[in-house]
Amino acid sequence: MSTSPSPSDTVAPTVTVTGTAQHAAWQRRVLPPVEQVRPGLWSVPVPIPHNPLRYTLCYLFPGADGVVLVDPGWDSPDGRTALTAGLAAAGAAPHEVAGVVITHTHPDHHGLSGWLRETAGAWVAMHPDEAASMPSRLWQGLTLDDDRAFLRTHGVPAGEVDTIAVDPGQVAALLAMAEPDRYLTDGEFAPIPDRQVRAVLTPGHTPGHLCLHDADAGVLLTGDHLLPRISPTIGVHTDRDGDPLTDYLAALGRMDGYGEVEALPAHEYRFRGVPDRARQLVAHHDHRAAEILAVLDAVPAPTTWQLAERITWSRGWERLVGVPRRLALAETVAHLYQLRTAGVVTDRAGAPTRWYRA
Repeated sequence: MSTSPSPSDTVAPTVTVTGTAQHAAWQRRVLPPVEQVRPGLWSVPVPIPHNPLRYTLCYLFPGADGVVLVDPGWDSPDGRTALTAGLAAAGAAPHEVAGVVITHTHPDHHGLSGWLRETAGAWVAMHPDEAASMPSRLWQGLTLDDDRAFLRTHGVPAGEVDTIAVDPGQVAALLAMAEPDRYLTDGEFAPIPDRQVRAVLTPGHTPGHLCLHDADAGVLLTGDHLLPRISPTIGVHTDRDGDPLTDYLAALGRMDGYGEVEALPAHEYRFRGVPDRARQLVAHHDHRAAEILAVLDAVPAPTTWQLAERITWSRGWERLVGVPRRLALAETVAHLYQLRTAGVVTDRAGAPTRWYRA
């Protein structure tokens, strides 16, 4: 799941919706149309099964030497059908896909990459930090017992550990996602013939998340870094995840230079107002930090779990069950780590860890 359990349900007031057909479809809860958003650039919705995000917007760059895709979407029969139909609208077919560029490796973005490699021999490109954070590498040596130990460290009650722990049935698919055979670093042009599409490193949602800037077309493909309505999950799930929220807030600061572009996100609909949307997301995280500090003032030495259950979630803590509750906990950990980096809070290791004002 790509988004936070605490989104706003309305379009940000500083965002101007440009994907009007996409926005109308979102409101009707249906798939938006396949669209040619610029000459040589197409938007194709690929459904996500049983997920409130509903679809991933895959972007196609057709060319004489084949099609390069950005984020082909979730691998399912309906996903393959939708992507095939989108390619047909652009005058191509799956076997003509030359390569795939991945903003990040969540399965609603990277899932169909393996099918395209098998079908067309397509290369797969991503940032080196994203490759290093793939489950097949990041989880190397970790066990399900390690996950449960991580949860207990953060104060998850014994009766909740099994409910929110990693589901072994989902691990195999994550471990099998396609490995890259090309790397794309910050500032480098993506291997898209006859286009200058520059990679912009925007870590936070994942360690090697990329946006893609086509200056000639006046667009910024934002992946999950910036969405018009909701906030991407910035979470800590293992002891190896570092401090992603500090990285994300710094990456939001890179958006000031993109005031004139149209944002092409991976979910929802196209919009303008990239710098303002970035500032709004900073304000969202500042508000969440203030909530956490207020709990620290009211509850002596709380655990991470005790903090998470006392701050605001759009659906309410009691309605978060299973994966959504795990995401809420992971987001709380990320906020605490960011506040610790900033010198605002401190922790005392124990069974479980407890948190204090610095």
